[in-house]
Amino acid sequence: MAIADDITLLEQKLNGLIIKYEHYFIGLEKREPLLLLGEVEKLVRRYTGVPINNTMYKHRFNMLVARLNTYREHWNRILKLMEEGRYSRDRFISDLHLRQKDKPERIPPEAPHATAESDIDRLVHEFREARKACNLPVDKITRELVTATIEKQKPLLAAKLGTENLAFRVVIEDGKPKLKAGLRKH
Repeated sequence: MAIADDITLLEQKLNGLIIKYEHYFIGLEKREPLLLLGEVEKLVRRYTGVPINNTMYKHRFNMLVARLNTYREHWNRILKLMEEGRYSRDRFISDLHLRQKDKPERIPPEAPHATAESDIDRLVHEFREARKACNLPVDKITRELVTATIEKQKPLLAAKLGTENLAFRVVIEDGKPKLKAGLRKH
């Protein structure tokens, strides 16, 4: 095999190894992926000490080796914690994160009895809680402020989305709570 093919293969196997170890640490895999680790280390040993003339391939190889070494230190630290019984596998939290990554951002369907008034109250409450979570002051967050913000943005959003049937939610982006709009589901 040529160096280019081997480096591409090394990168693919390293990415697979990282995923396998993460699955092992959260409890989805029952055994440590030692076979795959051995294959990755074998590829690394093949070119360690061999002069690589192409600068791009040399750089990619060195970066992959550095990445492997960094991850290996991380994995060894976690394995040591597991042996000592001080590592907790937070599978529920990891499953939640996986589901949130795979699911496109949607507005939850509103209850049929929900009114505009209760929506505003919900948004005010969620916005205050989000600001508290971000360690920001909440004393200036009033119902009138949230209503004014929504009314100011509604015409622009309605023109952009092509409908006035909008639902708002609170999200935290870059450490700051924001109001986001989307189409209301019926």
